[in-house]
Amino acid sequence: MSSENKSIPTTPLFKLNQADDNYKFQPLPQPFGPYPYRLAPELELSGPDQMIFQVAGDTGGLKSPAFQQLIAEQMGKQYLNAKKVTDKPSFLYHVGDIVYHFGEATQYERQFFKPYKNYPLPIFAIPGNHDADVNPLADAPYASLYPFTSVFCGTKDQHRPVPFGDNKTRKSGLQPHVYWTMETPLATIIGLASNVPKYGIITEEQKKWFIEELHYAATSHPDKAIIVCLHHAPYSADFNHSSSLPMITFLEEAFTISGVVPDLVLSGHVHNYQRFSKIYSSGKIVPFIVCGAGGFDELHWLAEADDITYTANSEIFEGVKLENYLTMQHGFLNLELTRTTTGIQIEGKYYAIPHEGLQPGEDAYLFEEFTYFSKHGYREALQ
Repeated sequence: MSSENKSIPTTPLFKLNQADDNYKFQPLPQPFGPYPYRLAPELELSGPDQMIFQVAGDTGGLKSPAFQQLIAEQMGKQYLNAKKVTDKPSFLYHVGDIVYHFGEATQYERQFFKPYKNYPLPIFAIPGNHDADVNPLADAPYASLYPFTSVFCGTKDQHRPVPFGDNKTRKSGLQPHVYWTMETPLATIIGLASNVPKYGIITEEQKKWFIEELHYAATSHPDKAIIVCLHHAPYSADFNHSSSLPMITFLEEAFTISGVVPDLVLSGHVHNYQRFSKIYSSGKIVPFIVCGAGGFDELHWLAEADDITYTANSEIFEGVKLENYLTMQHGFLNLELTRTTTGIQIEGKYYAIPHEGLQPGEDAYLFEEFTYFSKHGYREALQ
């Protein structure tokens, strides 16, 4: 673990006296594909029973673009310089905040297209709060997530022209909605859109869809891992946001109603790396991973355990433990899924870049590795 603070918490924290900014909620755009918004993209897998993909969040920013570029370059190098086919990632899953501070089309070239110009793999995404926000002072009015959907969403397997940016031939992705399910050979990845407010809002309509998708994943593809992605981190011990009660409540209610607990939960929003584990009543251990140090210049350290403006005293945190963290350094996560005789093995590797950057010829270093398992055909109903 890092040791920036004198007294580090061992559990998530809630920030006391949180301001209510739910007035920032924005209506979601119309979907681009039919309900229930599923996409099974063609992927270059590292093997018939293996898949590696990369995860990054909060990659945008205006002040210091150097780390945006470094993260993109380092992720791309892992594909281009892989010594074996089995070491090659297949895609990047972005957990939101691609463009700061208001998701404007005019900022995509600087904050996303340019840094990822040479990234060699497909990029899939869910929106962050900054992607969904709207600049009230913009020269031309625009709807929430219009730039995001212009880049990532398509209609009926048809790529659409992206109406902004320097590359006039750029085409959109094929995602069917801003919340959607990605079907891969080894995992069902369910992505949520948690809107603009600091602690997130998910409507009843999306909640109903999410419950249905959890059930679908567990019953239709019991031999695959279930991965849930959302921008707002449910659990965190950082000083700026800390944990999101709305997201914890939303997830746990959905897990209870569906009777399905996923194998992994990924998020961003908090600008650091944190790995929590939660033990459910069934005995299942689920990692909740914050991966939000993808390039934005402001990073978040952890709050001190004895800071009276935060609290760990909540029944909601029962069974949740902070396993590892890295603050004040940018980084990204690789997830390697392997089919075994007993289920899907999920191996994670988090790579980081020192605060002073990289020297010529130097690569991001491996900060930590971890392994979890998803058992074939086995889904736990909460008791």
